[in-house]
Amino acid sequence: MANKKITHQKAGETSLIKETPEQMPLIRKNFILMIIAGVMIVLGFALMAGGATDWNSFNEDIFSARRIVIGPTIAFLGFLFMGFAIMYTPKNNK
Repeated sequence: MANKKITHQKAGETSLIKETPEQMPLIRKNFILMIIAGVMIVLGFALMAGGATDWNSFNEDIFSARRIVIGPTIAFLGFLFMGFAIMYTPKNNK
């Protein structure tokens, strides 16, 4: 229960006090952005996947632009976006 604090009221008694939304380090929007970043990372690795080359036949698909440019780029951008999603704090318009 990371989002709750334990305070001691009397000897041996404890009560849980729920943190306010302002005290939470990550909010709902952070988690949504992290899910998007995770999907980008998985998509990038999926684009890099494919058949392998064996000793009997050469598979030229291992040098396709999808596997050596597009897939790694999407995965890298997903990792960068994950860092942004974790550090994101919304502006307070109050």
